[in-house]
Amino acid sequence: MTTWRLLHTPPSAGAWNMAADEAILEHIYRGESKPTLRLYAWNPPCLSLGYAQSLKDVDITRLNSRGWEVVRRMTGGRAILHTDELTYSVTGSADEPILAGGVLESYNRLSKALLHAVRKLSLPVEVKENADAPATKKPNPVCFEVPSTYEITVNGRKLIGSAQARKKEGVLQHGSLPLTSDLTRICDALVFETETARENAKERLLARATTVESVLGAEVSWSRAAEAFVQGFETELNIRFERGEMSPTEIRRAEELVKEKYAHPSWTERS
Repeated sequence: MTTWRLLHTPPSAGAWNMAADEAILEHIYRGESKPTLRLYAWNPPCLSLGYAQSLKDVDITRLNSRGWEVVRRMTGGRAILHTDELTYSVTGSADEPILAGGVLESYNRLSKALLHAVRKLSLPVEVKENADAPATKKPNPVCFEVPSTYEITVNGRKLIGSAQARKKEGVLQHGSLPLTSDLTRICDALVFETETARENAKERLLARATTVESVLGAEVSWSRAAEAFVQGFETELNIRFERGEMSPTEIRRAEELVKEKYAHPSWTERS
């Protein structure tokens, strides 16, 4: 049985959340921290962009009018609006058995843990393997509308959006489980050619993605979902968790990364 660290961090700004994941990854690379499952939330709501996604996808005026933030992830993929969700991040060495073997192998292992977790919440989920994104003339800016390999779905609608980055420091995979609220709000912060196009995008999103509340007809608390995630990882991946906190040096490094990178225009605003 492998021992990992379990972190529950309080709801935080987008730049801090992304900086914390990278700080943890750096400490694991230096042998100063154990492989880590971090469970967290966002305050205020934040639009996160994939590593290579253009800021031109974002309607900054609309975003600001709603009091939302924007941040760029170190992982790929498309935009996600983080609010009313449970977010997880898995951080560890590429030599860690659970994370070894490349993106698809490790993604598949972690998907089994995620699948177990959401089934603990009584969700009738399945894993859809080798999904192909629909062909479109313009790249889709919304993560939850784009299929992915080993996608976790309910009745064909995407439930969890995840992305992975493999760096020299190790592996980071993070993802979102929408618990409640209106998934289509993300379209209010993105650029569309016309308002008709915006409304059409909302309709497509509702047809292709869902939330825990929409499936169950009842709300599931963040703490209950977090408990299910821990049980899923323990059962499927044979992990024993030690509940911990970020170390003082991890916190200091995260603060540096906020200033130098994740809250800095040179990182966030590049096209």
